[in-house]
Amino acid sequence: MIARQEYLEDLVSFRDKQLIKVVTGIRRCGKSTLFELYQDYLRADGVSEEQIISINLEDGEYEDIRTSKQLYAFVSERLTSKKMTYIFLDEVQRIDEFQKAVDGLFIKKNCDVYITGSNAYLLSGELATLLSGRYVEIKMLPLSFREYVSAFPEGTSIDRLYADYVQNSAFPYALELARPKDRRLYLQSIFDTIVVKDIIARKRFPDVEMLKSVVRFMFHNIGNICSTKSIADTMVSAGRKISVHTVEGYLAALTDSFVLYKVGRYDIKGRQHLKTGDKYYAADMGLRYALLGTNKTDNGHILENIVFLELLRRGYEVFIGKMGNTEVDFVVVGDKGMEYYQVAYTVIDADGKTLARELAPLDAIRDHNPKYLLTMDHTPLTSHNGIKQIQVLDWLLK
Repeated sequence: MIARQEYLEDLVSFRDKQLIKVVTGIRRCGKSTLFELYQDYLRADGVSEEQIISINLEDGEYEDIRTSKQLYAFVSERLTSKKMTYIFLDEVQRIDEFQKAVDGLFIKKNCDVYITGSNAYLLSGELATLLSGRYVEIKMLPLSFREYVSAFPEGTSIDRLYADYVQNSAFPYALELARPKDRRLYLQSIFDTIVVKDIIARKRFPDVEMLKSVVRFMFHNIGNICSTKSIADTMVSAGRKISVHTVEGYLAALTDSFVLYKVGRYDIKGRQHLKTGDKYYAADMGLRYALLGTNKTDNGHILENIVFLELLRRGYEVFIGKMGNTEVDFVVVGDKGMEYYQVAYTVIDADGKTLARELAPLDAIRDHNPKYLLTMDHTPLTSHNGIKQIQVLDWLLK
């Protein structure tokens, strides 16, 4: 079992605080395992078994619990009277009006409540209104490259591991499957579960195949500017009639289910957010590979996607940067301010034009915020007029 140390530290930091801890993320990214790791930590710190109530609401053992009243009653009967009780509710969105049970347990004395969900809907609507200011969200992703590497013997080729990482998937359980066929079937099952359970069942979209076609289109176009009209026009030209409104609904559902991440644009010179020119990135490259097959010409966009996810893991707010007529791959805002990132698979060519092209947008920025060029090239740490060129795998392993 890979220790998801950063997420575990988040839970430890918020332990016994008067906040509901909400862990969100795509299905099978490791939320349930995180709860197991945290419960082991609690036991090692002296918490008794009777102080831990853990319920996975997708487990058949709890199939009779379907309403908030039933959930509240089930947990309340098992609370300890004088000691803190740690309550873990996994995939809580399966319960009708679950927010009422969560709120009721939260306000009880000596209750520390932790919940997970595989849909952003968990923190929209009634829950956000009811629990405003009383919860903290921990956004979980599949394995980082550093976590993935930790599962292999020291000395294994990092370049080889990266190639495996983008093809074999960052979903933790995929590491247990040795045969490529088994991994593809597993990833396909994750995707089908998300489409059927998390999207079709809730949104009641009538055309499952059209939804899958939109997903494949978006996976083909990670890192490209995609408007809903261009997506609809592409589908129509391929003989699949679909409206812009329907595309908008599909994309909203896919981002809600954490299959896709939407990234807006930011005008660096004008210091303002732009309403058009959004890009989308996928939650896992292995999932993309399972649906599309291999496409080596996409190496640059795949690397860009990996960097985007890592920036999210590091707690940054991420935007696409517009600088005049050029583009900066990522403008990020963190605790220490703003930073700029350009990502290129390689900048080595005979005449240096590729390097010049990648540096130009960063050079045009006149402020003094840090600027980075991340590439797969194995060159020493280099500075180009203050822009640090870093080998991206070294950066990912930090």
